[in-house]
Amino acid sequence: MKLTMTVAAACATLFASAAMAQVPAGYPADYQKIIDAAKKEGKLVVYGATDSKATQPLIKDFNTLYPGITVEYNDMNSTEVYNRFISEVAAGGNTADVMWSSAMDLQMRLASDGYALKYKSAEAAKIPGWAMWDDQAYGTTFEPAAIVYNKRLVDAKEVPQNHADFAKLILQPKFKDKVTTYDIEKSGVGFMFMTQDARENTKFLELENVFGEAKVRVQSSTGTMMERISSGENLIGYNVLGSYALVRAKTDPSIGVVLPKDYTLILSRVQFINKGAKNVNAAKLWLDYLLSQRGQTIIANDSKLFAIREDVKGETTSAELIKLIGKDKVKPIPVHPMVLQFLGPAKRMAFLKQWKETAGKK
Repeated sequence: MKLTMTVAAACATLFASAAMAQVPAGYPADYQKIIDAAKKEGKLVVYGATDSKATQPLIKDFNTLYPGITVEYNDMNSTEVYNRFISEVAAGGNTADVMWSSAMDLQMRLASDGYALKYKSAEAAKIPGWAMWDDQAYGTTFEPAAIVYNKRLVDAKEVPQNHADFAKLILQPKFKDKVTTYDIEKSGVGFMFMTQDARENTKFLELENVFGEAKVRVQSSTGTMMERISSGENLIGYNVLGSYALVRAKTDPSIGVVLPKDYTLILSRVQFINKGAKNVNAAKLWLDYLLSQRGQTIIANDSKLFAIREDVKGETTSAELIKLIGKDKVKPIPVHPMVLQFLGPAKRMAFLKQWKETAGKK
């Protein structure tokens, strides 16, 4: 009996140690309470605008760390993420525990309108100051807005290296009806990129007019744009999400990618925990995991979304991108309510009206 009790005690100690070992190094000791509570919840619902293929390695590794927590990931475009969340909250039904989207302005609207839980991540000190807001919204990636072109049909000498070159190039007759960009009415990330361009580019109105002359073709997703560029239906794309484009370029010989040398906008996928999250502890684990060195290493080397942390090694990291473009040329869009400038109804309508009258003219 004594031996049995000793073995039982040893097993209990071993089990307790294994459980405690799940607390990441450097985290507060009481983090174990969050882990235990998350395991009781047993589920996490994420609404995201990140392709499922890029998300799967993260979910798999998260499950390795925290087995027993089922991650339900809902892959939508950035506008759908926002609209679905808003409508479900308004109806009082079940909705996401975590919101994770590339439409930084829509995410910041939700956070600043009081939908985000205030939670100080244990990893907050490891990400840039511009990438977090009020312990509520956190940037997770460092992704460039790129110019993408068809390498078979656009001569190497024609490839634009900056925004002025691009505007000049697409006025050539061969590019008429062959230029693509986001449909800024339907794509949240497309609208955000274009409004940030308006802030950064002193000749933005001229660029809009050039889009109109070239009879730009608009799409609601990066994937559709790249398919059409690859096939030759379109020759060149503007403000294409560079993380997806650079991955595609490695296996598709038709795809070429340019990171503009005058300035390159940098997007960071913003995540926050729903203030009314049903699985709030599981949500905290997920948020911390995505910001951790382990999660960021997966983001860089498996998801290929460009890690935001400087201490992560890999090809798709902020450090490598800054080295490639130049520190003074990368223009990160801040995780801050200042990105809401064009989301007010009057300003949004005015921006869209100008776009339709210039870029949208056929």
